[in-house]
Amino acid sequence: MSELTLGALYGIVTLVVMFSGMPIAYALGIVATSFMYFFMPASALDTVTQNVYEEMASITLLSIPLFILKGAAIGKSPAGKDLYSAIHTWLHKVPGGLGIANVFACALFAAMAGSSPATCSAIGSAGIPEMRKRGYSPGFAAGIIAAGGTLGILLPPSITMILYAVAAEQSLGRLFLAGIGPGVLLVLLFAGYAVYRARAEYQLALVAYQNGGVKSAYLEDEHFTLREKVEMLPRVLPFIVLLIGVMIALYGGFATPSETAGLGALLALVLIAVVYGAWRPKDMSPILSSTIKESTMLLLIIGMSLLYSYVMSYLHISQSAASWVVGMHLSKWVLLATILVLVVVLGFFLPPVSIILMTAPIILPPLREAGFDLVWFGIVMTVVMEMGLIHPPVGLNIFVIKNIAPDIPLRDVIWGVVPFLLLMVVAVVLLCIFPGIATGLPDMIMGAR
Repeated sequence: MSELTLGALYGIVTLVVMFSGMPIAYALGIVATSFMYFFMPASALDTVTQNVYEEMASITLLSIPLFILKGAAIGKSPAGKDLYSAIHTWLHKVPGGLGIANVFACALFAAMAGSSPATCSAIGSAGIPEMRKRGYSPGFAAGIIAAGGTLGILLPPSITMILYAVAAEQSLGRLFLAGIGPGVLLVLLFAGYAVYRARAEYQLALVAYQNGGVKSAYLEDEHFTLREKVEMLPRVLPFIVLLIGVMIALYGGFATPSETAGLGALLALVLIAVVYGAWRPKDMSPILSSTIKESTMLLLIIGMSLLYSYVMSYLHISQSAASWVVGMHLSKWVLLATILVLVVVLGFFLPPVSIILMTAPIILPPLREAGFDLVWFGIVMTVVMEMGLIHPPVGLNIFVIKNIAPDIPLRDVIWGVVPFLLLMVVAVVLLCIFPGIATGLPDMIMGAR
């Protein structure tokens, strides 16, 4: 059996097992060990645990549970609500200010927590009820929070980028910096849409009031005194200082990414203890249990994905597939478009973690051969994978929003995210036309390669 035929069989069996409803980690592990049993030497099965251990023995992966701990500490505290409220008090006079406040709050929280679901949950719990109370349509309120939450895998620190750095053998520090420019671009695009949408939302609130509904706060002239605005800052500034401090420690050369993750987790725990008094065992218990559960789940997926990739490499599936793609002699942009479409399709039913580790051995060699900067591609791929977080059928952020606001019909949530999916496509096009959006900052700080 040729390597390409074996690879096709490998892919088909994987899809069948995944669509059976089995958890992704178990599905990948079963497929990998089955092919080891049938197509690899008998001794290979004896070394399964050793192979997984060796693949997981990475100092870079050590930072993952530490970043999760930092995100859990911030996510379980009222920091998200305070951050949202503070930004709203300063932006309430701007057209679409509440929508902009949600986007900015999502961006800042994502940069602190590094998790898309945590960002959706923390900001959405405060933002969606406030937007609906002020007369915003449920679909728009759900859509802007779901889209803002996707910034959690783009803005540093990002667990997705950590895994890409391992898979592509690229500098994690450079990847973190490269995510800032595109992250700001998406924030501006989302905020711009909020401003554009503001007039339509105002008209909807007005029509609802004229038809006998409640006069929402959106139709009132809200006012916050300067004192009220200033009083909101002390609860937010410590977390912004935490974010800046961690970045300085990393890019100032004072700490490695793993050490920075540990420092960030420690400071986050200290801050929630000082600012919110969350230091008792009853406060720490949900934070630590959440960290253990999420870390275990994620590291199990990573371990099985790495084993899956190891089997592909041992059977020369990934090498043959990569050579086949190179042999097609596609133009570089057709090659890129084809790969991104593949990533979008995989995003229908796979999380970003699995997409990266399963596809990297196949797609990265042709991209390198075509002359693409793999740091730049990592950012483009991350933006495309962000779409997977808000489009059906998996759309993790959609279901987080549905959990926060169960009375909003799923149809409205899905239609609410459509404009933001289109804005992400615009962002990908802009990154292709102006790659410096991603590569400019790392080249400026760390030097051009």
